[in-house]
Amino acid sequence: MDGLKVTDLNEKDFRPPMADISWVKRKYLDVPYAKESKAQCLDIYLPDEGDGPFPLLVHIHGGGFAMGDKRDDHMDAYLSGIKRGFAVASVEYRLSKEAVFPAAVLDCREAIRFLRKNAAKYKINGDKIAVIGGSAGGNLAAMLAMNVPNGKFKGECPAGSYDEEPTVQAAVDQFGPMDFKAMDRQAKENGISFADHDEPFSPESKYLGIALPDAPDVLCAQANPLTYADDNMCPLLVQHGTADRLVPYGQSAEFVKCLEEKLGKGRVTFIPLEGADHEDKMFVQEKNMNLVFEFIEQHI
Repeated sequence: MDGLKVTDLNEKDFRPPMADISWVKRKYLDVPYAKESKAQCLDIYLPDEGDGPFPLLVHIHGGGFAMGDKRDDHMDAYLSGIKRGFAVASVEYRLSKEAVFPAAVLDCREAIRFLRKNAAKYKINGDKIAVIGGSAGGNLAAMLAMNVPNGKFKGECPAGSYDEEPTVQAAVDQFGPMDFKAMDRQAKENGISFADHDEPFSPESKYLGIALPDAPDVLCAQANPLTYADDNMCPLLVQHGTADRLVPYGQSAEFVKCLEEKLGKGRVTFIPLEGADHEDKMFVQEKNMNLVFEFIEQHI
């Protein structure tokens, strides 16, 4: 992502580099978790040996809600969880060019329901699920962290329509956008980030289906995980680079501050990465991945 501006994410032909999954012996690829779109599928990777049930790490890819791939090269780092005894899954979801908010959130929630419902089939522990995502995936991971009950999210059917709750036990949000309308203000204040989120074709505007300056406050609030924060929220780790040029560092700093004001101290762990840019390699280096897995292991 180095050198990209927010509006560069509109490139139709952009395709992220893919991870090497050839070494994983046991895997299920392109498993459909819903039937509304071909995008509603996921991959599941298991440790080489054992019958489980394995704790599960679920990856939600980024890409400005407009692009990305569940098999992108972030999986090279996350698949290291297999060697720590985790099963690892990665979720594809409807992008903004196909369906605007709340489609991506609804898809991620349905993916978690599917994994819980089919836990025995895939040798996973449906009561030990952690989610991780960066950038747009960070927003979606934080949404799942709120453990909003069935039927309580915009666009969902009544609660009794589902076999499982989309419940997770731990979550990691890395440099996710949260308060969309504050992004350009924060960018101008920090003097580092690009201030073009208010443009009609910015990722956030396309995600909401309306230019941010024209978007109703209630719609922006519905896309902000903070809106749903209550005692249902699972332990949440937030990481953000202080030199992020795409998603201002203030997005996470203010998000964490507001969470602590709303729920009290100790519910969220905030780790800034000094000098790190958006999608910085620092996030997937062994030192940080050990920290991430230790957080997850502590809470599930």
